[in-house]
Amino acid sequence: MPETTIKDIAKQCGVGVSTVSRAINDHPDINPETKRMIMEVIRESGFVPNNSARNLKRTDARTIAVLVKGMANPLFTDMIKVIEEETRRKKYSLELKHVEYYEDEVDVALELVKEKRLRGIIFLGGYFLHAEEKIANLTVPYIFSTIGTLVSSKLDEAEYSSISVDDRKESRAVTSYLIGLGHRDIAIISAESEVDSIGRLRLEGYKDALLENGVPYNPKLVRAVEENVEHFSMENGYLTTKRLIDSGERFTAVFATADLLAIGACRALLEAGLRIPEDVSVAGFDGIEPGKYYYPAITTMKQPVKEMAETTIKLLFDIIAGKKGHGHIVFPAKLEVRESCGAVR
Repeated sequence: MPETTIKDIAKQCGVGVSTVSRAINDHPDINPETKRMIMEVIRESGFVPNNSARNLKRTDARTIAVLVKGMANPLFTDMIKVIEEETRRKKYSLELKHVEYYEDEVDVALELVKEKRLRGIIFLGGYFLHAEEKIANLTVPYIFSTIGTLVSSKLDEAEYSSISVDDRKESRAVTSYLIGLGHRDIAIISAESEVDSIGRLRLEGYKDALLENGVPYNPKLVRAVEENVEHFSMENGYLTTKRLIDSGERFTAVFATADLLAIGACRALLEAGLRIPEDVSVAGFDGIEPGKYYYPAITTMKQPVKEMAETTIKLLFDIIAGKKGHGHIVFPAKLEVRESCGAVR
């Protein structure tokens, strides 16, 4: 007779693998009735959990980890500052880990869980389409912050939390604003548009706005960032915009899916002898401080960074303390009109 596995237990109980894992490891973020049911099924089946799983109890640990994909992005710098302050106030320690753009976030998290005594994890940036079995190995509460709408639909929403803006909706609003100024030849600089990512959602929002306003979609105006350069960076915005200019394709506006990309795009446009916004309008996304003080100041869709960070860390500590279950919160963003956009001449 084949040996009973954790998947068998999960199927019999009608829950996810990660829920069984939490019951075994006595984590607080699980319903007591669900835990009792799972433990009863385990006893009846004779299933013996892996010893290493039993040793993952961390009730006395006071450390949380923040994994950041895109450390150079000032958006995350501001969020980390808020998270650090609240972590210190709670007398916890913070483990900050930079995840390279080519690395798998969950693999990095799993290694970190092995090395450190953690009570929870916050993911900032990146994208998530990982197998349930893989994420189930994360035996501590975790929150996807700024990427809530990207998490695989195969995961049980009761087993993780997310904090985000609606990237597709807000990108549609930015593009519609440019169309309202009379622009019809709108280029977009998009990161990671080939996969389920923030870049993909913002590209879809761009397409939605074109369709809603009767503007023809021109695939030659969709410009993916350089693959071998940090995706959301000024350098990539500069290099990608230079390629756009060199292509000879007509455009009167550029929507960069991040402010850092927008700043780099402005540099390339100015080097080419183009005026902003007289010749080309430029819009970004995020609302970071450098975009406000760049000249011309970047029109952008501003994310409520402070509120998102405060909500993220408060929710994580509430889950750790057993005060709340997992939640999914979507914040509204705000279009900030500055100097980099103008009507078509």
